Amino acid sequence: MGTHLSRTVAEGLAFMQFIDGKPVDSLSGLRIDVASPSDGKVFASIPASGEADVDRAVKAARRAFDEGPWSRMPAVERGRCLTRLFQLVEKNGAELAALESRDTGKPVRQGKADVTATMRYFEFYGGAGDKIHGDTIPFLDGYTALTLREPHGVVAGIIPWNYPLQILARVAGAALAMGNTLVVKPAEDASLTAIRMAELALEAGIPAGVFNVITGYGREAGAALSGHPLVDYVTFTGSPLTGTAIQQAAAINNRGVTMELGGKSPQIVFADADIEAALPVLVNAIIQNGGQTCSAGSRVLIERPIYDKVANSLAERFSKLVAGPHDADLDLGALINPRQKERVAGIIDAAQEAGIPVLAKGSVHANAPAGGYYQAPVLFGSVNPQATIAQEEVFGPVLSLFPFDGEEEAVRLANSTEFGLVAGIWTRDGARQHRVAKRVRAGQVFVNGYGAGGGIELPFGGFKKSGHGREKGFEALYDMSATKTIVFNHG
Repeated sequence: MGTHLSRTVAEGLAFMQFIDGKPVDSLSGLRIDVASPSDGKVFASIPASGEADVDRAVKAARRAFDEGPWSRMPAVERGRCLTRLFQLVEKNGAELAALESRDTGKPVRQGKADVTATMRYFEFYGGAGDKIHGDTIPFLDGYTALTLREPHGVVAGIIPWNYPLQILARVAGAALAMGNTLVVKPAEDASLTAIRMAELALEAGIPAGVFNVITGYGREAGAALSGHPLVDYVTFTGSPLTGTAIQQAAAINNRGVTMELGGKSPQIVFADADIEAALPVLVNAIIQNGGQTCSAGSRVLIERPIYDKVANSLAERFSKLVAGPHDADLDLGALINPRQKERVAGIIDAAQEAGIPVLAKGSVHANAPAGGYYQAPVLFGSVNPQATIAQEEVFGPVLSLFPFDGEEEAVRLANSTEFGLVAGIWTRDGARQHRVAKRVRAGQVFVNGYGAGGGIELPFGGFKKSGHGREKGFEALYDMSATKTIVFNHG
């Protein structure tokens, strides 16, 4: 997606945002060109919303919450709407996968996997909303005390560009299941499937005004949404810097937030690990979505006796990796935009200039369009734990290797960054599995594996700079609701 604003469509389709059950343009008429990362060519446009557009979307959601049936609808009925939405996603899966793949540059098979995860979110939350119960609390004689879980009201969901369809579904599924209404602001680089999902939500029977989508730049639409006084809760996935700005904006109105802010996730490979089982997982955890994944396994810590063996095996695999157009369905696609390509390339160049050895590089397919935003995968070996590439989130297909001696050093290295989102542990020693899993500072820890096909049921979130609050599973339903205490004095 470019930064060009226009009042006409440069090429292709003019997508509209979705407010109060209707497709609408921005009030200004200004639009943002949509370019495919695979070739850099504009193929559509979206509205460039401003503060006034955000205001009408939030007010539509407010009316739908205060005056409409959604928040008072029995939870089982809301669940049936979400189940119908799951079925519509399944029915329109090929269209959604193709749109997601073209819009983000990811291989088609990844787009299909994202659709599968999206279906699962709506299926899960379609059946989960009526399973959240309150409590009765032993209290004074003559009193009965109980708690209810109630929706916040209007939830603002600010969605990133790396997994727009999946992350929209995990936000919307939990928020809507608990009876909230929703205003989604997808990233300007990847908004198309969010718009389509709003249309499908209406078709599924979700009332007008409950599921709104506004498009535009973060500095305008995103800022206005996170600080809007009629928004009751904000959820955001993205960079720590932007997350801080959103929290500050929400704090003006004393609103709660869920923040998922990235990671520098380690995978720890001990000498007794099943190396052959680990190798493909270690590679996939960094090249999936071109490395543009918050939970990417970007650091591999290898016990010294097997360091050379694992490093050489990873180098062999990396040298065969190929990046190319989304529809070629190669190992990885393009990065999202020219800025991201330049940023990742700059980090790689700086690491090489600092003397960090490159063990292997993949390639960009010879037939990849010249205008695409491609970055070949790079494997760095024996990285200094204090180096920039060891501490900062690259968000690209760049893997760093670190030797370690013993369990204590492994834990220290794993916890040596400001992030704490996900970790992997590879060992056959059952006692070590438990010890290390408890000591690693991460919101999710996988033992002899990494990731779980979306892990819809598994609470997800981080420690430290990776954010706070939890998404996915039943934990997300608690974040998307508030506890009300009621006390009866009956004598």
